[in-house]
Amino acid sequence: MRPWRVLGWLALIAVAGFCLYQLRTVVISIIIGVFITALLLPPARLLRSLGLNSALATAIVFAGGLLVFAGLAVLLVPPTVDSLAQLRDSVGKVLDDLHDFTVRLGLDDQQLVTQAREYLSGQGRTITTGALAGVRTVGEIMVGAILAVILSVYFVHGGDRLFRWLVDLAPAAGRTRLTETGHLIFSVIGRYIRGVAIVGAVDAFFIGMALWILGVPIALPLAVLTFVGAFLPVVGAFLAGLLAAVVALVAKGWLVALIVVAVTVAVQQIEGHVLAPQVYGKALHLPGAIILVAITVGSVIAGIAGAFLAAPVTSVIVALLRRPATGATPVRA
Repeated sequence: MRPWRVLGWLALIAVAGFCLYQLRTVVISIIIGVFITALLLPPARLLRSLGLNSALATAIVFAGGLLVFAGLAVLLVPPTVDSLAQLRDSVGKVLDDLHDFTVRLGLDDQQLVTQAREYLSGQGRTITTGALAGVRTVGEIMVGAILAVILSVYFVHGGDRLFRWLVDLAPAAGRTRLTETGHLIFSVIGRYIRGVAIVGAVDAFFIGMALWILGVPIALPLAVLTFVGAFLPVVGAFLAGLLAAVVALVAKGWLVALIVVAVTVAVQQIEGHVLAPQVYGKALHLPGAIILVAITVGSVIAGIAGAFLAAPVTSVIVALLRRPATGATPVRA
């Protein structure tokens, strides 16, 4: 390829990246909509194969998803409220122990608290600005979430027709290649999302059971957080395990906290060496260093949402790069 063509492609990629960054809320909503579709399309197709029309199958699948979400909320909120009251008492005891420890060291913890309050008062303007930015971010998240759900409904109901319409816009010579690429991307996304959900559910079950047996407060919410953390590879598991250990330390002491750390490490090892390779397959395996770099880049570009989307997007890119070399035939999701 001639140098001027390389420069032209680089300029085109730079312009496209800039446009995508400016429209990142919409782009992320589309990607999340595709992810939701990858989860809900298989049961919708099953219902269609049983004789239901597309509209009814879509309505049943999304109604079922809404019921599951509402059931989780009902299941989580009451025990979380009760456990937080127990945890509050434990935090008070820990603070008393810290006060006694600082007194033995000859430190004045009250002076430290006063200095912290003065610092926060001096940073009032910065905190207010950050709060306003947070309100804007929450608004963008709400709009993006609603758009993603609406798009996923449309994709499940008529995504095949939309994809064919988009393919027909391309030149005739490239339609076959574009169709295969689309099928490959959706196949990779479907396998990744379903694999993460399975692995996260297994991790959450065993870690949640360990926390419940040990009597750690908010065990159920911590198990759900472990499941959510599975969608942020490497980093999510570490943060969920760290939080569980901190809660165990505050509520039950250092011995229980060490047991929680040991259980978390054991579960993660089993996941990484036994479960994940079987669920994901070698095609979607990414080295830990690549995942960390991808998550960092995603968080810089689009914050928390970018961090969660970094790994699946990277998996898609790697699959597209491998396809010409392997000549693999794309498989429908």
